[in-house]
Amino acid sequence: MWSIQDIKMMNRALKLARKGTYTTRPNPSVGCVITQGDEVIGEGYHIKAGGPHAEVHALNDAGLAAKGSTAYVTLEPCSHYGRTPPCALGLIEAGVVRVVIATEDPNPQVKGRGIAMLKEAGISVSVGLLAAEAKRLNKGFMKCMAIRLPWVTVKLAASLDGKTALSNGVSQWITGPESRRDVQRLRARHGALVTGIETVLADNPSLNVRHSELGELKQSLSETDIIQPIRVILDSRARLPVNMALFEVESSILLVSCVHYPEEVRNAWPEHVSHLLLPSMDGRVDLAKLLEHLGSLCHSVLIEAGATLAGAFMAEGLADELVLYQAIKILGDKGRNLLSLPEYGSMAMLPSMTLIDERKVGADTRLTLKLG
Repeated sequence: MWSIQDIKMMNRALKLARKGTYTTRPNPSVGCVITQGDEVIGEGYHIKAGGPHAEVHALNDAGLAAKGSTAYVTLEPCSHYGRTPPCALGLIEAGVVRVVIATEDPNPQVKGRGIAMLKEAGISVSVGLLAAEAKRLNKGFMKCMAIRLPWVTVKLAASLDGKTALSNGVSQWITGPESRRDVQRLRARHGALVTGIETVLADNPSLNVRHSELGELKQSLSETDIIQPIRVILDSRARLPVNMALFEVESSILLVSCVHYPEEVRNAWPEHVSHLLLPSMDGRVDLAKLLEHLGSLCHSVLIEAGATLAGAFMAEGLADELVLYQAIKILGDKGRNLLSLPEYGSMAMLPSMTLIDERKVGADTRLTLKLG
């Protein structure tokens, strides 16, 4: 069904789409390549939400040569008027005769309508080329549009013997500087960052993306391009004081508790702080309800928390992915464990995991595993 040329051009479109990984939220990352025969005459990608879509950039690049061409696009062209006109209409008006699409757009405003619009105009449409790669590129968008829940990634760092800190709580630094820079890039790809009150009280972190620590990404991503994730602090008993480092950084903070904060504390919050009151589950924030709320705000959530909270997301089947940075260190049997999970009575009860990626990050190893 697919020619070598088709595969080559869709791979090129996917490479273009990845350029928008850090700047398109809440929109998906999309790439488009336009060809006449074996020649590329136009290409582009979605750079920023609110700006032109990938197809518009590619059509502008191709100009009048787009008539009679083939367009390769990583996501079904939109069919509705939003902040920009429908891309399906743009392809029709440009005279494109064939469109190859990696995957259908699950957005209820599109969901097959772009494909139908193209077909009704007499354009040949093929769907499904490199679909798995295209879906993974926008996994948060795909999941959230389908079931209104964000993609959840749990990030952990541990020694070879599965410890996250010494028995006295000291954990700086298990992993090397390359891994810490990689975590900054991981944060920059997510719409929200979730941690617990104990982590905040113990480490007093800022929990933001720091441009100075992005490594080689600084060359292509300016400080103003960074879309800071919502910093979500789970504080079931409303204990967080206002003199913490995270309040000094002016990006969105969502405090989540099961009881109200005292009025004098609420009055002292900066303007970028909001509050969500959720039901208690055994004295803790209801994590399922939390994700329902976050699904209305963003498409992807990164969990950077201690063993108890990270373990709860995994034990309740709420996490989609685990990213583990493993350092070449041994902390000993008195060190703090990686996760707090229920006791398993048999091997069949263990959490299901599939290794997606394994690579060296400096001296450390980064494992990416799909859960469930």
